[in-house]
This record gives sequence, C-alpha cells and structure tokens, in this order.
Amino acid sequence: MRITIFEARKILTMNTYLPTATHVAVREGRVLGVGSLAQLQGWGDYDLDTRFADKVLMPGFVEGHSHAMEGGIWDYAYVGFQDRLDPDGKRWSGAASLEAVVNRLKEVEATLQDPDETLFAWGFDPIYFDGERMSTKHIDQVSSTRPILVLHSNGHLLNVNSAVLKLAGIDRSTDVHGVMKDEAGEPTGELMEMGAKYMAYRVAGNPFLGSTSERSLRRFAMSANNVGVTTATDLFANFNEESLESFAAVANDEEFPLRVMPAMNTLDLPAQEGIERVKTAMQSSTDRVIFGLCKVMTDGSIQGFTARMRWPGYFNGHANGLWNMPPEQLQQLAAEYHKAGLQLHIHTNGDEAIELMLDGLERALDEMPRTDHRHTLQHCQMASAADFRRMAKLGLCVNLFANHIYFWGDQHRDITMGPDRAERMDGCATAEKTGVPFAIHSDAPVTPLGPLFTAWCAVNRLTESGQVLGTAEKISVQSALRAITLGAAYTLKMDHLIGSIEPGKWADFAVLEDDPEAVDPVKLKDVGVWGTVVSGKAYRSAASS
Repeated sequence: MRITIFEARKILTMNTYLPTATHVAVREGRVLGVGSLAQLQGWGDYDLDTRFADKVLMPGFVEGHSHAMEGGIWDYAYVGFQDRLDPDGKRWSGAASLEAVVNRLKEVEATLQDPDETLFAWGFDPIYFDGERMSTKHIDQVSSTRPILVLHSNGHLLNVNSAVLKLAGIDRSTDVHGVMKDEAGEPTGELMEMGAKYMAYRVAGNPFLGSTSERSLRRFAMSANNVGVTTATDLFANFNEESLESFAAVANDEEFPLRVMPAMNTLDLPAQEGIERVKTAMQSSTDRVIFGLCKVMTDGSIQGFTARMRWPGYFNGHANGLWNMPPEQLQQLAAEYHKAGLQLHIHTNGDEAIELMLDGLERALDEMPRTDHRHTLQHCQMASAADFRRMAKLGLCVNLFANHIYFWGDQHRDITMGPDRAERMDGCATAEKTGVPFAIHSDAPVTPLGPLFTAWCAVNRLTESGQVLGTAEKISVQSALRAITLGAAYTLKMDHLIGSIEPGKWADFAVLEDDPEAVDPVKLKDVGVWGTVVSGKAYRSAASS
C-alpha cells in the first residue's frame, strides 16, 4: 500500500523522545514514522498531503467516559440550563427557569399527533433554580394524560407526570427506595436512581439507556468528530440484542469515523452471566468496536443529592444519597469481575462511594493479586489525598470529571460540598503528585463532549461565575493534554495503539486550528477543531465544513 505523508505546521506527538514534528507518514492506517519530510522519505514512494500545512496535529483525543446516547438523545426535547450544540452543529438554547422548562415541554407536546405517545425530555437540572423542585403539578400543566418523562442532566434522576405514576402503579403506598414523596406522603413524581426510574421506564419506554441504536452510534461519531475525538467509550451499555446488533453494524465499517469502547452495565445481570457475555463480545472486537470494559455503578449524582457522602454529609444538610445496590453486593460484584480477569470502570461520585470501592478492591486484590489490572475509578470527584494514596498503592487509575468545576463548581461550593471540600474536587494535581494514572472526561451528554474544554477546566479551574475553585489542584497545559490523549488511553488499556503519534499506532489525529501549548491557557477551550483523521482518513467537523 502506498505511503501518505501528512504535513502540518506542528505535530504534538505526546512522545517524550520526540515531542514535536512537522510530518507524519501513514501506511495501512497506521503511523509508519514521524519527524521531518527528509527523515520520512527513506520509507519509499509517497504522496504528500499538504491540506494540514497550516494546522496543528495531535493524537486523536480519547474520551474515557462518555455515552453513545449523546448521538440519539437529540431526537428528544432538550430542557437543560446551558446552550448546547447537537451533532449537526446546531445550537439549542438553554431553559433558564422552571417556568421556561414547562413552556418548552408545552411547545413540544403541541407537535405530537398521537395522544398516547410518550414525551421524552432531557438535560433538566433543578440545582440552578431557587425555590421548589419540579413535581407532577408542574408537568401536568403540559399534560396529565400523555406520559411525560424528564431526565435530569446527571442521568440519575427522572421527573414524571401523574399519567406515568398511574401507569406504573406508584402511589402513597409504594415503598421503593428513590420514589420521592411530599410531606403528606404523596409521590412528587421525582424518581431517584435505577430502581425507582425503572418503574417509569417499564411502562413509558426508555430511549436514554435502554439500548444503543445504530443511529445513535453514527450521530455519536459525528459529535466526536466535531471536537477531535477519535476513540470514545460507551460507558454504560446494555449488551442486549439491539445494542449488539448496532455495534456489529459499525464494527467493520471503515467509513465509521470513531473507535467505540462499550462498557457492559454489570448491574443488570448476575455476575457469571455478565462475565460470559463480556468475554463472548470480546471475540467480535474489531479496530472500530473494542469490547472488554465492565461498568459498576455505585452511587449517584452529587448535584442530584444521590451521591454517597462521608461525614459530615451534604453542606446544606440534605439526606445522604443512594446506593444502586447494597454496598456489600457492590463490593462482591466488583470482586467477581476482578477474579475473572476483566477490567472495571467504577462510578464513584461521593467520597463514601470511593471508600467503599477502595475497601472492596483492596480485599479482592488480597484474595487474587493481579498486576496491571488498571481498574479505574470514574468521576471520583471528592477523593481526598488519602484516597489517592490508596489508589496508588492498589495500582488503580482514576478518570476525573473536570467539567464539574465549571458547570457545578459554584453549586458544590455553596450547596453540596461546602467551600473547603469543593477546593479539592476533581483533584488532578493530587493524582499527579501521588502517581495515580489519570484522565479527565465529559460524561457526555451530561456535559458537552469536548476534550479541549475539559482540559481548560483542569488547567484553569474556573466556575461558571468566573471564580477559581481549588488553585492548588490546577495542572499544566501539558499535563491536561496528556490526560485527554495518552492518559485516557492508559486507563482503557489502549495506550499501545492510541494516545500518541508514534510508529505502529493507529493513524488517529485531532486536527486543530492553533497550537494548544502556545495559546493563553485561558483560551485553551477556544482552539478550533478542523476535524479528525482516523486510520489515515480525514473527516471534517460540522463547524468547519
């Protein structure tokens, strides 16, 4: 196969031995060599591709915690607080009050022809609003007969109208953890975490996390391409028939511009059945769809008040959050997957959840030692320095939710964590100092997919109001760029194939309009993305087309 040599203004390789270059040679979808044109000509006949001569190339960004529903969720009403861009590059305006959310739902409801069709909406976040929380009385203003489901931005809570409560058989006698009730004992329509939400999904449908559709995967790839991502996880996938068929549809498609790594939702199946299902799926892995990750969901969302906190609990006195399974069962589940030789990615938002899984993993490793397991604590927002030292001792990785600093930093300081604990949230600098391999992520669609924005959050630690939160936890631009490339690749056990531009690795690049190491760190999030290169083929973003 003929060689293509890409010329760039600058190439940031993320390699310590050759950090920058001007040319990269590609053959058979892999990096053949990197350096200057003169150094690469010795490989033989080549075609010189100069379309990126004024651009900067980096390794394709690696999003280590995202969800493929980022592609399909735009088929439903967006009621989030901030403006957002969809996969086509269209901007959707935010809803800045509870009244605005209700009005948007009314607008969407007026367009539905079938009176029994469920109205799905997503992105809702009541922590931004003062006063009462959404209840059935609000959503019933839209319709009390049509089923309506409003998913919170964090994905851990759901608001429904009275029609859904009736269909699900939820009333004052319902004794299910997570079914919220008012002072009179009546359900409010707010459902927290998996057990309670399932009651609504069972009768009204679940387009969010039920199955992964091929359409959602393809639009997810569009979103990824727009922001320079070439490898992304689907970090809570149900390995049901529809999902596996969707993954199979893109697994051998050389035109599919993204590598996807689905992580099986371990909470849905008995451990041994789940282990067998993952191992079976791994046999069908390709260079576009790579199976093997296993997701454990321990607690919920901090801003949703469903995360599990150590003493002294929530700053505003809210009751502690919820476990998605009894604590000892969560530890046992993790132990079973560990003993099976699989890699765990474990959702731990609150510090009590972090402690629970550190205890469980320490016991599992004592019983069955494993080198290079790379089990990864995901989100891990409230980890203390002592927690990071334990992670280092146990050989764990961490993927920190840096975007929270901007989107909810003000609320964490004032409402959920308090000023002191909020300073340490998403402690990238402490991870670095204690030697814990770390990545940073968006959890899209919880926050927008965009690694340069995520890097900006970790570097500047600015909240939405413009205040610095945790100066001591700032990291350098170089460290942040590593976290969205080689750092994330390491947590996925893929650093031998992605994360840097060096011979033998897949020819996956992020194509940037400027040098992220040269701009003012405060402008890091504003560096333009032309698109991506995946296996040597270029894909232009919607914004630059």
